[in-house]
Amino acid sequence: MSKSDDQLVEQTARNYFEAWFEADEARMDRVLHPELVKRRADGELGLLTKERMLELTRNGEGREDGADRRLEISVDAVGAHLASATVRSAVYYEVLQLVRTADGWRIANALWELT
Repeated sequence: MSKSDDQLVEQTARNYFEAWFEADEARMDRVLHPELVKRRADGELGLLTKERMLELTRNGEGREDGADRRLEISVDAVGAHLASATVRSAVYYEVLQLVRTADGWRIANALWELT
């Protein structure tokens, strides 16, 4: 049985967080779109690219954040080529926008804040 788009979007969001917590650069690479734009919702926004996210993941920056691994993932909308999901963890509140690619769902945009 093949997974539904909702399940695939949820799995992409889960892989993203688990890759961060486990410092799994290869897994992170598989879920991020090459043109990722990630911003922190703190007034200045800032900007993280896919390359920077892979570097931070490789360096284990998210390991401590994974002490509590519970994730609440809500798939908010799924269209033909785009989807959105909201993820809450012990550390982060993050809104993800995903695009369908030939390789599956990839995170194109992320806006986050600390919880």
